[in-house]
Amino acid sequence: MRVLIADDHPVVRHGLKQILAVDPELTVVGEATNGTEALELARRLAWDVAIFDYSMPGRSGLDLLKEIKREFPERPVLILSIYPEELHATRVLKAGGAGYINKQSASEELTAAIRKVVSGGKYVSPALAEKLAFDTISDAQQPPHDTLSDREYRVMWLIASGKQIHEIAKELFVSPSTVSTYRARILKKLSVATNAELVRYAIRHRLIA
Repeated sequence: MRVLIADDHPVVRHGLKQILAVDPELTVVGEATNGTEALELARRLAWDVAIFDYSMPGRSGLDLLKEIKREFPERPVLILSIYPEELHATRVLKAGGAGYINKQSASEELTAAIRKVVSGGKYVSPALAEKLAFDTISDAQQPPHDTLSDREYRVMWLIASGKQIHEIAKELFVSPSTVSTYRARILKKLSVATNAELVRYAIRHRLIA
């Protein structure tokens, strides 16, 4: 199975290759340092499954996932993140991701996850599977943050995590005024007036660790 990986940290990419090297049926055919580079490699190389970091600068793993699924709808993509799955996994799966793995458990779970998604399955923990089932039952009670676009959700999460406007602009490769526009939309959709209220909302809904 040919694997494409993308992560902006060299140490993480090296660690992923070490984990995958244990399985003789897995071969890393390309590694990218950001979303743009990963998309170029995906178009140029032959691959069977991709592993993308959730929080890359510029085009995030979620943005990249959507692009990949548009161009290669049949190929599975796993999203890897340092953040607990309850924060972002549901959004990843709704965007077409085949699974979400916390980096801390990658050494134990990654090869099994790859085998499952390559065979057409989805990789989720039992706790997340239970949450998804509950969310399906209670869809009528959709919380306001579920109405945010993926970019608005990311900006909301970065603000709630303590990032300043200029820091978010630098991470997303956009202007500070663009981030301010997103912020205004987010505050309106969440019915909050200040960053402090946004942080309280995020904590109440367990959107930040």
